[in-house]
Amino acid sequence: MAIDENKQKALAAALGQIEKQFGKGSIMRLGEDRTMDVETISTGSLSLDIALGAGGLPMGRIVEIYGPESSGKTTLTLQVIAAAQRKGKTCAFIDAEHALDPVYAKKLGVDIDNLLCSQPDTGEQAL
Repeated sequence: MAIDENKQKALAAALGQIEKQFGKGSIMRLGEDRTMDVETISTGSLSLDIALGAGGLPMGRIVEIYGPESSGKTTLTLQVIAAAQRKGKTCAFIDAEHALDPVYAKKLGVDIDNLLCSQPDTGEQAL
């Protein structure tokens, strides 16, 4: 199905503007054979890193860890934060459950003095 020339030009301009504002690779056609090299940080679990498909969690992205109570969400998150901090990265922890224990975080290797933390009351505040 062909798109008329004016629509094609408008689409190209819109795509160009999006890439200019958000960076190359921020939008693409699904069928394009382009891979993006995304820096990752290991979760500390080889099987989980493999299951994620990228070798860990992507750096510089918002990552949501979700699961039932006592399933290891906080432990996993703090282990990844500690690993990222060891690489000199800045990390933020959005504590939706209001349950972050700084003593436990420190025992897992987190530099709590340099960890940004927010405890929002609602999901909207978290964003």
